[in-house]
Amino acid sequence: MRSKLAPPSRALLPLVLLLLVLTACGGGEPSKFAGSTLENPYRVPDVALTDTDGAPYSLAADTDKRLTLVFFGYAHCPDICQQVMGALAGAMNRLDDADREQVDVVFVTTDPTRDTPKALHQYLERYDPSFIGLTGDIDTIIEVGKPLAIYVNDGKLLPTGGYDLGGHSTQVTAVDSADEAPVYWDQETTQAEFAADIHTLLAKEN
Repeated sequence: MRSKLAPPSRALLPLVLLLLVLTACGGGEPSKFAGSTLENPYRVPDVALTDTDGAPYSLAADTDKRLTLVFFGYAHCPDICQQVMGALAGAMNRLDDADREQVDVVFVTTDPTRDTPKALHQYLERYDPSFIGLTGDIDTIIEVGKPLAIYVNDGKLLPTGGYDLGGHSTQVTAVDSADEAPVYWDQETTQAEFAADIHTLLAKEN
C-alpha cells in the first residue's frame, strides 16, 4: 500500500508561511542606508603620510578612486579593528567588478612604533592585498585624523612591559572624488551593509 504524506495541519500553516518568508528574505541586501550622512562634509586634509612602499600618500591628493574608505586602527588591536577590517574585506568581495574598480580601502595606523611598513603590509595581506596601509609619525597621524573627527591618542609603554595605546575612534570614513568626507559608518556595520551603501554612493555619482 502506497503511503501518502499528510499535509501540514491548519495550526502549523502560519509557521510554515513565516519560514518561507524568512528564507526568501535571508539572502537579500539591506534596504536601508546604514551609514551616517553629514550635512556639512568634513574636508580631507592634504597632509602626506607614508604607504607601505615608502612613498608619500595624502588622503586628499592621492585618493584617485571615486570612493575611498578610510579606517584608523592598529595591527595589534585584539578586537574592534579585526571586526571592522573583516567587514570591509567581506564588503569588497560582495561588490561586482564595476563597483570594486572604483573603491579603495585605506588603513591608517595609530600605532606607528610597532606598525612598520613591513608589518603593516603583512597585516593587510590577511584581509585584502589591494588595501592601502599608511603610517608616519604619531603627530602627523593625529593631524590627519582631527579634521575627520578621528580621535587618536599617543600610546605609551607601561612599566610592566605592555603597551597602552590610549584609544582611537572606530568609524570608517568615506572620502569622495571632491576630497570631502560626507559619510561615516560605525564599528557595528556589517559587510552586507557596507557593500549596499557603497553601491548606493557610487550610483548617486553617476
